[in-house]
Amino acid sequence: MSILVNAETKVIVQGITGGQGKFYALRNRAYGTKVVGGVSPKKAGTDVEGIPVFASVADAVKETGATATMVIVPAAGAAGAVLEAAEAGLALIVVVTEGIPVHDEARFYNQLQRDFPSSRILGPNCPGLLTVGECNIGFIPAEVAKPGGPVGIVSRSGTLTYQALNELAQKGIGVTTCVGIGGDPVPGTSFIDCLSLFEDDAETKAVIMFGEIGGSAEEEAADFIRSKMSKPVVSYIAGVTAPPGKKMGHAGAIVSGSKGTAQAKMEALEAAGVRVATNPTAAGELMADVVRGL
Repeated sequence: MSILVNAETKVIVQGITGGQGKFYALRNRAYGTKVVGGVSPKKAGTDVEGIPVFASVADAVKETGATATMVIVPAAGAAGAVLEAAEAGLALIVVVTEGIPVHDEARFYNQLQRDFPSSRILGPNCPGLLTVGECNIGFIPAEVAKPGGPVGIVSRSGTLTYQALNELAQKGIGVTTCVGIGGDPVPGTSFIDCLSLFEDDAETKAVIMFGEIGGSAEEEAADFIRSKMSKPVVSYIAGVTAPPGKKMGHAGAIVSGSKGTAQAKMEALEAAGVRVATNPTAAGELMADVVRGL
C-alpha cells in the first residue's frame, strides 16, 4: 500500500510545454508514472512526446480521467493554476513552483479549504512525492529509492528528502511513500496530515520525519505523535547552528526570537518518544535500528 498516489494515479502537468515542465513530465513518465496529459492554453492540440496538451485543466480531466496534477508554472500564475485545478475536481494538486508570494499562498489555501475541501495541495515549493516503484510526481530522484517499505518519509526539505531515501536504500531499507511538504510559510499539507496517513497505512511500519527551523509545525507534530501514533518515528531537525533572524533557504525557515529553534523542536519530539538524530546519516542509522526491531 501507499499514501496519496499509487501505480493507478493519472497525472497531468500544468506548464508541460515549458522547459522544466517538459523535463519533469518526461522524467516522471519514464519512471512509470501515468502522465496522461498537460495543460498549456496557447499550445492546445499539440503534444509533448506523445503526451497530449489541452487548453484547460477541465478539458484534460474530461479527456483523461486524471486525479492529480503537477503545477510547474511561473510563480505569478501559480495561484490561478491551483484554483483551476481545484475547480476541475482534482484530488491532489502538487505545487512545485517556488517564489509564490505568501499572500497568494494564503489566499488559495483558504479558498480550497472553504470551497474545494476534496482537493489537497502539496507544497508550494516542494519536491513532490514518490510512492516507490509506482508513481513519482515532481523532482524526487526515485532511482536511489528501494521499494517495498516498511518506512514512510515526510520532509520539509527537498534535499534532505533525497538524502533520507538514499540513506535508507544504502542500508537495504525500502520506502512506501516519500512526501516533500515544502518549506514555505503556508504549506497545503502538514506533517500531521502525512503522519496520520502513514499511521493508517498497513504497509508503513515506521516513519522518518525531517524538519527544520521556523514555525511550530514540528512541535505540533510532536503533540500528534504523542497522542495519536502507534508507529515509531525517527526525526532530524535542520538548522541547529542558524542564527536568529536569518532565513535558512526556505521562506519559512527563520527563527524569530526564541520561537522556531531547532533545539525547541528536538526537545518537543524527544518528549513525545521520537528518536531524534543529530544529522541525516544518524537518522538513517536510527531508522535501521528501528526496522530491525519491527
